[in-house]
Amino acid sequence: MPATPPDLFDTRQVRRAFSRSAGHYESAAALQREVESRLLESLDYLDERQPQVVVDLGCGPGHAAAAMRKRWPRARIVALDLALPMLQQARRQSSWWRPFDRVCADARALPLADGSVDVLFSNLCVQWVDDLPALFAEFRRVLKPGARLLVSSFGPETLIELRDAFAHADAVPHVSPFAAIGQFGDAMVQAGFRDPVLDRDVFVPGYPDLAALMRELRTLGATNALRTRRHTLTGRARFAAAAAAYEAERRGDGLLPATWEVIYAQAWAPPPGAPIRVEGYEVTAVPVAQIPIRRR
Repeated sequence: MPATPPDLFDTRQVRRAFSRSAGHYESAAALQREVESRLLESLDYLDERQPQVVVDLGCGPGHAAAAMRKRWPRARIVALDLALPMLQQARRQSSWWRPFDRVCADARALPLADGSVDVLFSNLCVQWVDDLPALFAEFRRVLKPGARLLVSSFGPETLIELRDAFAHADAVPHVSPFAAIGQFGDAMVQAGFRDPVLDRDVFVPGYPDLAALMRELRTLGATNALRTRRHTLTGRARFAAAAAAYEAERRGDGLLPATWEVIYAQAWAPPPGAPIRVEGYEVTAVPVAQIPIRRR
């Protein structure tokens, strides 16, 4: 049997980075809040059915969980995050009259029962998981038939200027390679999701210098989490070389651009027994309770 390739991302590093940033995250999360707002607007197109269980995966400080608690006061809202300090920050959004559950968990192995979730909402979390087919299969497992999935993620053009600048400094990757919109569509179809809809936005804020951009990334916890990353500090010479290369990108307004590509994906969970595509073949999963048993 061929060996299983190692994960692209170091999950422990992702957890450490967001744990460290939890107390200061909101001071630098203007873009993240804007993307969250746009993803929340997609909930307006749901039908009038009231969900029973709603999950905010990668909840961060918990603003989306609080917004969905306000929208559906009778639903059970579950806020999940890989970083425990983020969940401690989210507690501030969970008031005593409108509480929501907070669970520390990995998106790749959700501690949720099969077919138990009506709405799964995830804002800018899934880019830290490189096995998208396995991730969407896990989403399908926990969603009820006909339930709604809404996801946003960073795309491959994110921080392309920063990636190019550091390429002039050394051959070690400094920016994570995020999945393209086509990979999201393929993973959703492979998992059997119905009527997938994908969209993208491109945001290009400006920064006075490379140091300011790097400070914001550290504040957000969006640091290099690749397993192949350099495990020592970036030296002054390499940083200076990257900063000099970045200067070629300076705009007319005097700022350095930093591109953030955002992918939005939404779909409906399939009915029981709908096929999953594995390497081009359809594999049908039938619940055991629906398999007739002959008794002699």
